[in-house]
Amino acid sequence: MPDLQRHLLGLGERPALVLVDVIKGFTDPACPLGSDADSVVEACRALLDVFRRKRLAVFFTTVVYHDESQARVFRQRVPALNVLKPASEWVEIDSRITPVDGEAVIEKQWASGFFNTDLAELLKAAGADSIVMGGLTTSGCVRATAVDGLQNDYRVVIAREATGDRNLTAHESNLFDLQAKYVDVMALQDVLGYITQLPELPEGIFAI
Repeated sequence: MPDLQRHLLGLGERPALVLVDVIKGFTDPACPLGSDADSVVEACRALLDVFRRKRLAVFFTTVVYHDESQARVFRQRVPALNVLKPASEWVEIDSRITPVDGEAVIEKQWASGFFNTDLAELLKAAGADSIVMGGLTTSGCVRATAVDGLQNDYRVVIAREATGDRNLTAHESNLFDLQAKYVDVMALQDVLGYITQLPELPEGIFAI
């Protein structure tokens, strides 16, 4: 069967950065959900630095379960998720990329950063026309958020080195599949180069 024709769409003039679940629970191998994600965090920090310099919108997501009713079936399937409680250090954004004033941290309970959250409304309010994405994990929450980004009519670019997974095969196969159907997967340096050439926006234009 012949492959589908597809077009590389790239980014617009006002991309937003969405860092998916770069939280201690996923970046610290001491957590049941964690893995060695140092290189992913460093890549996310590089993206964060250039987006901040250009005063472009930045959003973080985390996963927090406040009671037993939230994402009940999801948590039955993956019991390790139960460590992600409000008082736990595991739900905190990794300290190497701590959010600053004006950068929203969006709590979610399911895989997608869009599902049952206000991410879509916040992106619209910020005037974003496209999304750069990094985070953890590629086969789970990054994939779900990327697909929902497309389904909210955003061009989505995943920075390859800024994503990771506990399973390398799952990481590579999901990037391949996402590129084939839904988003553009680009090298980190190419994303950084594109953002660097954008004009700097007036101070405070994307504050949330």
